[in-house]
Amino acid sequence: MDAALELSGVTKRYGDFTAVDDLSFSARRGRILGFLGPNGAGKTSTIRMVLGLVAPTVGTINVLGAADARAVRERIGFLPEERGLYRRMTPIDAIAFLGGLKGLPTGEGRRRAAAMLKAQGLGDAAKRQIRHLSKGMAQKVQLISAIVHEPELVILDEPFSGLDPVNQQALEAVIRDLAARGATVVFSTHVMQHAERLCDHVVLLARGAKVFDGSVAQARGHAPRALVLEGALDAGTVAALPGVESVASEAIEDGGTRFTATLRKGAAGQDALRAALAGGHDIHRFEMREPSLHDAFIALTGGEAAQ
Repeated sequence: MDAALELSGVTKRYGDFTAVDDLSFSARRGRILGFLGPNGAGKTSTIRMVLGLVAPTVGTINVLGAADARAVRERIGFLPEERGLYRRMTPIDAIAFLGGLKGLPTGEGRRRAAAMLKAQGLGDAAKRQIRHLSKGMAQKVQLISAIVHEPELVILDEPFSGLDPVNQQALEAVIRDLAARGATVVFSTHVMQHAERLCDHVVLLARGAKVFDGSVAQARGHAPRALVLEGALDAGTVAALPGVESVASEAIEDGGTRFTATLRKGAAGQDALRAALAGGHDIHRFEMREPSLHDAFIALTGGEAAQ
């Protein structure tokens, strides 16, 4: 089958509270899927159901061809949001131990651990106790532990949380490499920029319900474009340009003003710019600004918080 993971009509209720509401989506093999939404949107509850830790109230989940992920757990890698390592173990021992829980022989686990630690710049730390490592280093060790057995499906719950920009970039490289090797990667995050750079496919959640399922480009298509203008203008003049829906302004360093004109759906920014120039206005700078995934999320959720 083409899908490594498929959810159909999945709902999870805790008493009167619905954490996940009629959720359906699939993750294709060898692709990167971003499972996105603000904190409390239902991402972690969904991941717990996918892993077989809790059962859905309604609906079905298929993981690598099995109705219960526990039947194929040796083919799955999981990095939880709440990190946890045996702090008095060394990285090489911890990775080999956790790999062994997924069926990897100890000797092979230690060999792979040494190579993967070296590749992540942690070769010198391989035999130091984890309690003496920095947070970023320990998080790399936990990630390696989740993938040392070369899983077919990798699930990462808020993997970028707490990492500095350098380590975030290193993690993005690992995710790309996993997909290039044929693994399916599903990662949850509330930070849209990571998904924008990495994902083939995104699923957006708000208040437990799916609000979008498709490519990043398709998601961006739900948000308006904007025309940015700097020069001898005022807000009223910009608002009157063809296709402009709303205008925001901000002071800039040279003492002038920058106007950001949000365009109506389907409006051409060139028409607004042409009208501004035809009006004889002295425009120092202009830019057509394409919407980001964050902009799309705001448009799709009606302003739900996301970073």
